[in-house]
Amino acid sequence: MRATPIKGRGSLSNGTSRFEAFQRVSFDDEWETSQTDGTPKPATTVTAETAKSIISRNDSPDIPFDQSINPYRGCEHGCIYCYARPTHAYLNHSPGLDFETKLYAKHNAADLLRKALSSPSYVPKLIALGANTDPYQPIERRLRITASILAVLQEFNHPVAITTKSASVTQDIELLAQMAGKNLVRVFMSVGTLDREIVRTLEPRASTPGARLEALRKLSEAGVPTGVIVAPVIPSVTDHDMERVLFSAKDAGARDAAYVLLRLPLEIADLFREWLAAHHPLKEAHVMNLIKQMRGGRAYDSDFGIRMKGSGVFADLLEQRFRKACAKAGLNLTRHPLDTSLFRRPAENKRQLDLF
Repeated sequence: MRATPIKGRGSLSNGTSRFEAFQRVSFDDEWETSQTDGTPKPATTVTAETAKSIISRNDSPDIPFDQSINPYRGCEHGCIYCYARPTHAYLNHSPGLDFETKLYAKHNAADLLRKALSSPSYVPKLIALGANTDPYQPIERRLRITASILAVLQEFNHPVAITTKSASVTQDIELLAQMAGKNLVRVFMSVGTLDREIVRTLEPRASTPGARLEALRKLSEAGVPTGVIVAPVIPSVTDHDMERVLFSAKDAGARDAAYVLLRLPLEIADLFREWLAAHHPLKEAHVMNLIKQMRGGRAYDSDFGIRMKGSGVFADLLEQRFRKACAKAGLNLTRHPLDTSLFRRPAENKRQLDLF
């Protein structure tokens, strides 16, 4: 039974977690009903989560940071390809619709961060915001957890790199500009394509490509260093737009650029195939074949060194196109590391009288 797309949602289904003993399976019961006239649209729910720790650490050689903060679990943007989807299985939720409708907000994130940074053993290193789920997804406008985290980082003069698909990042532009004045922040906007029709189903609740570029422009004009990540590059769906994204981002003020090939670990492979069958049925087999060519014959290869870019002729061609476009646009000419030398614990700035 072919799933029916739901307006405003990326996933077409809500299969059970891979850790569940029993699996839900859709089948045709021959009743003449459809999601548009019979099944209610799934609503978004937000649950307050009391986190035990807030800084996540990794030792991956594929990414330029080893510390990150994720204010939220799940993401309402609903990007069908999101590599964070499988993490919802740990909560006994589906990586499908549950991931984009059952959200968790770490309301104590700022307090935990202040405690972590105040520890005498803490050594300041770059912290990434948005490494897993988007820190500026729609609920941030109301909850402002990301804003509270940035306020703590500013208080400690701690460097941070932000990655988002949301133009809402500009709501913190004054704070970001202040931090940029001390070389403490850099903002990367993720833009996979400028085609609004593709984005409408691929990333249904993320900002439009035009709004993201305008956010880059505003941030750049405010003195905040910006960059663009062409992600994900989907062969035969979005890859044709790589050069256009890079040149448009440069025109908006971006200095740096990167790209990431589509990644399909665990449940995402089936979710993506389902999306292809619904929205690009004539390309489904061709796209999956191209992906397998770049993933050693599989839907995904998780090996370090190739999981972000892939391997093979098509992957090499993408890398050559990216490098030539960046050189022509004047991207990635220089990148100065963010400053860790200004880090101060607020208590260190307070004068304390000697006992004797």
